[in-house]
Amino acid sequence: MENGGEKKIKVLIADDQTILAEGIKSVLETDDGLETVGIACDGADALEKCRVWRPDVVLMDIRMPNMNGVVATQRIKSEFPDTKVVVLTTFDDSDYILNAINHGASGYLLKDISSSALIDAVKNAYAGDTILPAKIAKRIADAAKDVTASRELRLKRAFLLSERETEIALMMYEGFTNRQISSALKLTEGTARNYISAIYIKTGSDNRTSFLRAVKEVLG
Repeated sequence: MENGGEKKIKVLIADDQTILAEGIKSVLETDDGLETVGIACDGADALEKCRVWRPDVVLMDIRMPNMNGVVATQRIKSEFPDTKVVVLTTFDDSDYILNAINHGASGYLLKDISSSALIDAVKNAYAGDTILPAKIAKRIADAAKDVTASRELRLKRAFLLSERETEIALMMYEGFTNRQISSALKLTEGTARNYISAIYIKTGSDNRTSFLRAVKEVLG
């Protein structure tokens, strides 16, 4: 649909609480620039409806049956990288939110958000902004630091890695190439390769695939 010559932003709502989803839909429909194309009852349903409706923005609950919002976010972003996914959450979902953002979510909203702020957030997400409410941004940042510190410690203990080796091992685990690692850490490619060779030896790996398998066993 068009609005005065402008394309309407197509929104999909994913929430297993029907009353809440209908309430969100009612709020969005007060703005002529937004169009709710559907409501999904869980993550799997959201993925299927994305394939049908190709929404611009998905408002994604986290805790849902069949497929939670984190997994659904990952699947949707994999198939439809241009679709913006914004997580709907409560205060106690820090770990879930962090995982969702790591899997491509454009940010998150609290369920007690005002109507006008919700509409603005959808439009801002569509425009490419990251939606990060200030009052819990610090909590998420702290959680991210804790996760990183915990992973570093577990890798060090499991494979007796040095500080630099641990840093590089985590970058490898996150998918960085040798060239990206050397550039980010200001190392020559030869030096980076030497570190990676040492990491392979300590983790009992022959290549990236076996390295990733070994690290995944430690980090879970």
